[in-house]
Amino acid sequence: MESCFQEISSRAWAVVVAVPPRDFNLPICISTVFFTFTLTFSLFSLLLYLLRISNLCCSCDACHSYLTSSWTLDFPNLSDFYTHLLRKSPSRTITLHSLNNVVTANPLNVLHILHSKFPNYPKGKPFSAILGDLLGRGIFNVDGPSWSFQRKLASLELSSSSVRLFALHVLSSEIHSRLLPLLLSKTSSSSSLDLQDVFKRFSFDNICKFSFGVDPGCLQLSLPVSEFADAFDLASRLSAERALCLSPLIWRIKRLLNVGCERRLREAIHMVDQLAREVIRQKRKSGSYTTHQDLLSRFMNSAIQDDDAYLRDIVISFLLAGRDTVASTLTTFFFSLANNPDLASAILAESDRVMGPDSDRAVPSPDQIRDMVYLHAAVHESMRLYPPVQFDSKFALEDDVLPDGTFVKKGTRVTYHPYAMGRMEEVWGPDCLEFRPDRWIKNGVFSAASPYEYPVFQAGLRVCLGKELALMEIKCVVVAVVRRFEIEAVEPRSVPLFAPGLTTTVQGGLPVRVRQRRR
Repeated sequence: MESCFQEISSRAWAVVVAVPPRDFNLPICISTVFFTFTLTFSLFSLLLYLLRISNLCCSCDACHSYLTSSWTLDFPNLSDFYTHLLRKSPSRTITLHSLNNVVTANPLNVLHILHSKFPNYPKGKPFSAILGDLLGRGIFNVDGPSWSFQRKLASLELSSSSVRLFALHVLSSEIHSRLLPLLLSKTSSSSSLDLQDVFKRFSFDNICKFSFGVDPGCLQLSLPVSEFADAFDLASRLSAERALCLSPLIWRIKRLLNVGCERRLREAIHMVDQLAREVIRQKRKSGSYTTHQDLLSRFMNSAIQDDDAYLRDIVISFLLAGRDTVASTLTTFFFSLANNPDLASAILAESDRVMGPDSDRAVPSPDQIRDMVYLHAAVHESMRLYPPVQFDSKFALEDDVLPDGTFVKKGTRVTYHPYAMGRMEEVWGPDCLEFRPDRWIKNGVFSAASPYEYPVFQAGLRVCLGKELALMEIKCVVVAVVRRFEIEAVEPRSVPLFAPGLTTTVQGGLPVRVRQRRR
């Protein structure tokens, strides 16, 4: 199956747009229409820009700060700006009128949106349109019967013991054969290593093995350039940037004309499609899906085995969830590790107690993972402060009133904000901005928070199906790395800067120096 990567690589980025020779005999009317359309689009874009800078859409302080980007003068990240607004609001809910967006950090509202009135708050067509080119009809981009069917199928597969054992086998292999040797090779060098890039490569290899049954080899010692991983990164980022447009007409027109970022997005998605479709084709040709344990093989043995487009969408959705969220969580966890010197010592002491100080196992067993209460708390604490998905939006089907009294008009975008919710004093106390894993432990036992106060894995009917697999992967990596290496940030920062995207990405990466731990 690995040969599919070589086969696709030979055609990588071969996106050929046929451009006919210039014909100077085109009818004048066609030229006039094209010129008029271009001029109209330019004037329309200029009008939107003028509306933005003149703040004609809304005169409230929140909208003015957002539309003029003046929030950047006081806050390092947009989510910090939202947190400030939400903390000032007595109801922990605000309305950005210019965006037709209600944003909340109120747990009662989150319960209402994700559980009590779940049918009234689907993903919605606006969201589906933004991510439709990348995710298609995948589980994260659909509602109704299609979502229900995929969720039942995914729940059945991901909850099986054979899938969990296969996931642990893949994970252990990637840690032993790739991650630890790479970090060891950097201990003798004075140069820095971008840990975020390492974790992205690690999680991409891991999820491709688990989902496709193929090995892209992104984390080999040479750190090869992966056109597929880069294409996936680019497609995710450009898809997310569509949501930042003042009007969806802007990106829709660019897509129609195939220009600018929309042209780059189309090329990146073409590369992603090549990978997914070629893997499906080769699996079907060889018949290996009838015996293999990877996720794609399991889906191909289901009722949708003949729908290649549907299979492609499902696989890409799981690739997005399993790769980006894990890499994001690992990056911010090691950012927290660099800023909290006692954290590594506590994790090391607990792993020595559970695994034994002289154990040569790199990856703990499932039973050992369950016994590491402090590690479990530390991972949850890191995600409280830096959730891999900082906010999530739904669209109201009908008029509604939230529990805090906020009126929601039909068609309004409603956003709950896990990043801000992790910084609310009434839930987490006056030390809510501090990294303190002990807040999760009571009488030596992990004490979980309500999923509506801590919706990092969503909650209600859309709660993350891969939660346990993701936590296992994250904790295994942390234990394996902390027991063998000391990680030091090259440029210590108290607050990370985030780049726009579907998941949390640290701007500029996480450059570190790696030293072998002396025991």
